[in-house]
Amino acid sequence: MSQEHRSRGLLVIAAFKLLKGLALLAVGIGAHTLIDKDLVAILEHWVNVFRVDPNNHYLHALLERLTDLSPQRLRELSFGTFFYAALLLTEGVGLALGKRWAEYFTIIATSSFIPLEIFEIFRHANVTKVVVLLINVAVVWYLALELRRHKEPERQLAYSK
Repeated sequence: MSQEHRSRGLLVIAAFKLLKGLALLAVGIGAHTLIDKDLVAILEHWVNVFRVDPNNHYLHALLERLTDLSPQRLRELSFGTFFYAALLLTEGVGLALGKRWAEYFTIIATSSFIPLEIFEIFRHANVTKVVVLLINVAVVWYLALELRRHKEPERQLAYSK
């Protein structure tokens, strides 16, 4: 059997991983460009451009978070974001090309985050965290089924020789 195979499910997972990877790449670039800049002044500029109510509760919460971001913390965030983006893009490209290694790699990488996601749900549960956990469990389950489905014909051929 060929090392390359594609299914609609694999292509959906690949597209999802690629979109997440590209989004994180953009976030990483954004975080990197903000190092050593006045984050509060930048936010205030955009508040004025978009005419956001300066008394907005969410805006004040965002301002509080931005004042806590040091250049070192931004470097750490951008590095972590670039690393995770590279992981997702590697998974996505490999799955889109129908590579078997990408299925194993995605199962391992995605499974490794599931305990952290469960921990986060117990710390501060919300619908988004539960949905992300369910999607990741479904991805791992689907890929495991795909690997098993494509392995069985190889076993049958080996036994028939």
